[in-house]
Amino acid sequence: MTFLQITSALIVLAGAFGAINYLFLKLPSSIGILVVSLLASMVMLGIDRLAPGLGIADNARHIVTGIDFSDALLEGMLGLLLFAGALHVPISDLRSQWRVVVLMATLGVGLSTAIVGFGFSWITGMPLMIALVFGALISPTDPVAVLGVLREANLRKSLETKIAGESLFNDGVGYVVFLVLIGLAFPGGDAHGAAGDHGDNALMGAAKLFVQEVVGGALLGIVLGWLVFRVMRLIDDYSLEVLITLGLAFGGYELAVALHVSAPIMAVCAGLLIGDIGAKHGMSEETRKYVEAFWKLIDEILNAVLFLLIGLEVFAVTFTSDLLVAGTMGIALALVARLAAVAVPVFILKPFRGFSGGVVPIMTWGGLKGGISVALVLSLPDSEWKPMILTATYMVVIFSIIAQGLTVAKLANRVGREPDLI
Repeated sequence: MTFLQITSALIVLAGAFGAINYLFLKLPSSIGILVVSLLASMVMLGIDRLAPGLGIADNARHIVTGIDFSDALLEGMLGLLLFAGALHVPISDLRSQWRVVVLMATLGVGLSTAIVGFGFSWITGMPLMIALVFGALISPTDPVAVLGVLREANLRKSLETKIAGESLFNDGVGYVVFLVLIGLAFPGGDAHGAAGDHGDNALMGAAKLFVQEVVGGALLGIVLGWLVFRVMRLIDDYSLEVLITLGLAFGGYELAVALHVSAPIMAVCAGLLIGDIGAKHGMSEETRKYVEAFWKLIDEILNAVLFLLIGLEVFAVTFTSDLLVAGTMGIALALVARLAAVAVPVFILKPFRGFSGGVVPIMTWGGLKGGISVALVLSLPDSEWKPMILTATYMVVIFSIIAQGLTVAKLANRVGREPDLI
């Protein structure tokens, strides 16, 4: 299938599944599309079992594996999604929560990676470095999925900012940690060019890569965002200014990839600057409304397609008894790791500031995994352990989005009403 045919099919299916969810299931939009997509995939697999001669599963698997989910997300959709998410987080709100956000997006990701890695290695016998790669790819949370669900709970602004800020930045940090560990676990391998370039440098090379990616991505995002802001101050044409922001998201992401700095962090920093300073001082009221509406629409469309793809990726996953057991253990480890990633930073900061009693449970259960984890696992070099990691990742993501995503709003309503002190 051509790129245009694949794109057309995905948009048609996303619209159709979205309509089915709206009319019958009435679940949150993205989760509903994922559920319908997963059910449709399961029905096709069931028909294939009853009538294997039709070759339905093989044909579907051929089409799904022909879609490079990893490249589609990491090289295209992720930058737009993170840019769109960052546009709606005021820098002033983020500044008041920066200590929590920074600790959870750095120390939290590190703790989560270590807990999942050591635990999964002990449970399955997987080499530790490879298990740590699994820990790194399963640690990032999906900011759009969790915020879309939590909006129903009407959380206090400070708690919503913690969740949004941490999710936006831990995507970028988790991706960098993944690249570093890939280089150590698969020397000479190739996961988007990371392993071959940095695998032989061991720990020093890994540290250098981490600093280069994180700091370089942040600086590039700030510089590009500031330049675009200065240009937008000279223009009063909403259609052109929308186009300029789109150019920033696309062009900045590709420039970051070319410069070997973190493209996700670049997208977040540029989005924060344009969404706050740019909106206040570089846009007219009319432009601001069009920019917000445009990026909200882009956000919703891309998330619909992303969750559709996650549901269809079931055809690329192998389900055997031992892999299902490993996946179940992976779910438990991911929850324990998420609890540590939230509770430890809160414990460290408690002597210096107050927290409501609902912060830890809401942010733990609300740390939904998403498309970035699936994309990262699909980018892994082929090895004897990849099927197990793929199955475990898929099970963690599906459990997270469906089980946690459909219950976190109720949890938030129950424990998130206490004052969230600043």
